[in-house]
Amino acid sequence: MGLLARVRKEWFIIGIVTVIMLAKIQPSIGAKGGPLRPEITITFVAVSAIFFNSGLSLKTEELTSAVLHVKLHLFVQSFTLVFFPLAMWLLIKVLALTSINTWLLSGLQTVGCMPPPVSSAVILTKAVGGNEAAAIFNSAFGSFLGIVVTPLLLLLFLGSSSSVSFSSIFSQLFMTVVVPLILGQVVRRFLKDWLERRKPPFGVISSVVLLMIIYTTFCDTFSNPSIDLDHLSLLLITLIIFSIQLSFMLLTFVLSTQKQSGFTSADTVAIMSLSLSSRKPSGFTSADT
Repeated sequence: MGLLARVRKEWFIIGIVTVIMLAKIQPSIGAKGGPLRPEITITFVAVSAIFFNSGLSLKTEELTSAVLHVKLHLFVQSFTLVFFPLAMWLLIKVLALTSINTWLLSGLQTVGCMPPPVSSAVILTKAVGGNEAAAIFNSAFGSFLGIVVTPLLLLLFLGSSSSVSFSSIFSQLFMTVVVPLILGQVVRRFLKDWLERRKPPFGVISSVVLLMIIYTTFCDTFSNPSIDLDHLSLLLITLIIFSIQLSFMLLTFVLSTQKQSGFTSADTVAIMSLSLSSRKPSGFTSADT
């Protein structure tokens, strides 16, 4: 395979590395309050564009079928909001006996209590031919559950929680996830023949939007003052996160590919993406990485 062909095939990975480097060079451009205004363009516009794009590309019967796939929903939500937080709590109890910074461990538990990611899981599922409709439903449903469940989990495992406006978060999620998805479906009804004939690159469009989200996220990270943490703790946490992702990815793959599970290969892709994509407070903001 030639270099150009390799670049075309791996363009998304190359894009991730590129946007991270650009964010490192000049983080103020994409940081909150910067020229790109990510608090508006990413939190609202970019995420809305992803779900409008999904609504435009998916057949209505696919969405309907996904909503009725109760077994998959139970698997994803119980894994992300019950098993994962509990497993992280047990792991952190062990890690607390080491010299790893306690704030990093608290951050690890906080991330472990978050619901399925909103945009990244949908895009990753679509990129590898998974059950996109199921990913969309569980991303949205999990985010709405997270408004209530995540603060309760934080209170249970950390003894503290966050005060958020239920109505404002609910309306933000509704306007950036549900409304764009419905609008995409409505527009599809009028453009169905043209879309099936021309086959626009929906996956590429969503991936480009995700690169924008990654760029602004790293800009925000690099623009913050350095935190006084020892390098050993950071290195150990990085290795631990990698090990957790790899182990749980294997676990979800094994469980969802059992004959008695009843899941298809497309379902397995969606389950793995939803359970193990980069996590964030989905109940508190619409953008993620």
